[in-house]
Amino acid sequence: MPVSTPTTRGKLFAHQASLPKLPVPTLQETCATYLRSVRPLVDDAAFAKTTAAVQEFLKPGGRGEELQKRLIDRDNSVSTSWLIDWWNSYSYMGYRDPVVVWVNYFFTFVDYKKYRNNPALRAAEMITGAFEFRRQIVTEELAPDMARGGPLCSHQYRFLFNSTRIPKIPEDITRNSDPNTNNHVIVMRHNKFFVLDIVVKGRQLSTAEIEKQLLKIYELAGTSKDIAIGSLTTQDRDSWAKIRDELIKSPINKASLDKIETAAFVVCLDDTKPVTYEQRSKSCWVGDGKNRFFDKSFQFIVFDNGVAGFNGEHSMMDATPLNRMCDFVLEGLANGTINHGVPPSNFERLTPPEKLSFKLSAHLANEIVIAEKKFNELVARHELTVVVFDGYGKNAIKKLGCSPDAYAQMAIQLAYYKTYGRCCATYESAQTKKYAYGRTETGRSVSIESVAWVKAMQDTDLSVKEKGELGRKAIASQSSYMAKAVEGKGVDRHLLGLRLLIKEGEEKPSIFTDPSYALSCHWNLSTSQISSEYYNGYGWGEVVADGYGCAYMVNNDVLQFNLVSQKLKNEEMRFHLLEALREMKVVFQATVPPPKAKL
Repeated sequence: MPVSTPTTRGKLFAHQASLPKLPVPTLQETCATYLRSVRPLVDDAAFAKTTAAVQEFLKPGGRGEELQKRLIDRDNSVSTSWLIDWWNSYSYMGYRDPVVVWVNYFFTFVDYKKYRNNPALRAAEMITGAFEFRRQIVTEELAPDMARGGPLCSHQYRFLFNSTRIPKIPEDITRNSDPNTNNHVIVMRHNKFFVLDIVVKGRQLSTAEIEKQLLKIYELAGTSKDIAIGSLTTQDRDSWAKIRDELIKSPINKASLDKIETAAFVVCLDDTKPVTYEQRSKSCWVGDGKNRFFDKSFQFIVFDNGVAGFNGEHSMMDATPLNRMCDFVLEGLANGTINHGVPPSNFERLTPPEKLSFKLSAHLANEIVIAEKKFNELVARHELTVVVFDGYGKNAIKKLGCSPDAYAQMAIQLAYYKTYGRCCATYESAQTKKYAYGRTETGRSVSIESVAWVKAMQDTDLSVKEKGELGRKAIASQSSYMAKAVEGKGVDRHLLGLRLLIKEGEEKPSIFTDPSYALSCHWNLSTSQISSEYYNGYGWGEVVADGYGCAYMVNNDVLQFNLVSQKLKNEEMRFHLLEALREMKVVFQATVPPPKAKL
């Protein structure tokens, strides 16, 4: 679905027209960076073959130059970004596997005593906070994200509220609805859908009124559970697209789906009481697959014991806008800066929330049974492990003179090496939103320096100082690559663009058929950092069958990792992550650089 370039008027989008376009790197710089990233992953013979393929690609007048010319022509022909439409289609909308496990991600929120066993209050306060953030987006008074003093692209904020992914063949589409006329949220309880109007007769309900309406939903939902329409959103996209087409043949179903799809967001009131990190994380990541609508841009999830979290759909937004929204809500509630409003004297007269109805044929009812079975089988193949290290966090890492993100990346590298005796291709998400319509580039975390360091950490003949010095080189290499990536000068998006411009019937250049290419982007470790003092969980699924989804948070005094795999070596990885972080502090303390002289 091509992106458009709408007009802007407010602070949020004030810089959009002046943001630079995503650059097209030169062939020479991409190929040099690519070779350096491949070197630590392959042996000498394989690297010689890769080098020859790259040299062939770079030949004057060769295939590389022709594909590069095509890419530059494409860039010159669009006003947005040469990548954005490809990326949204290739990575998300054209992706046909279920969004659950493979695409959606989650946060879990820290607890507060006032919410204990009071889920209606917690849900009501989060709704009020989210509607304030929504108001600031609609009015465009929200300031844009900033980095190094410069504004970042705000395009993704257009898909935060009143947005739903719609299954279609051959690829999905996004449905955005007018927030000025759609001021309701969908509340789910016992697989039932209720419409909760937040604006009534032109007035936004107070938090107390919202809470009262939520308590009414608990009452109306009762103890029985409806057939789980929401489980259909756990299906593969082609199956769900066909089922949805059949579902909306009924005017009743079409009207109910319309209410869900146009809602600002979904609130799931679950009847479980998760306690441990793993229970909370798994419940927010997948739950039982029934009391959810995974196609919504986001869902707040509140459990009967007052525990809460979030599930986000990834197709049109990366995690950063939703993280900002959640942080805004949670920080505002913690600090008392959210305006909860005052209910009018007659607020007892609110109309009870409407329960949506569905008319299901025997075939559609059976499709729900099939969806539930497939979901259960998919989830059963997976293992989720939360690793919490409270020995130190970001504050201490900075005192060691290290980048907190690079430090956490090296902990992951060391843990993987301890577990498997080798290093693997590692993906780290790097945002490219300094450019118009920027999304992400790959940070390739494994380097010649990181491999030398993880091996050195296992060498009893090396001194602590020698290990620390090698560790600092590894961190510097990771930071250097990430700096290139955020400038749009990693290798993966550029090579993808060149590959997508190979015409039907044309032979693929050997750089793409060389086994090192597939190996170097087979992400055994798919990693990304989102940090917040208001979260105690964050994660998603793995991207290859023999790999891990490794989300991590580097908070002030705690490091936390979420490991998801198809039952690989999660427990060994947990042990080695904790061990790595203890060992790293020793070697980096031994090599803390002297303080800079004050001028």
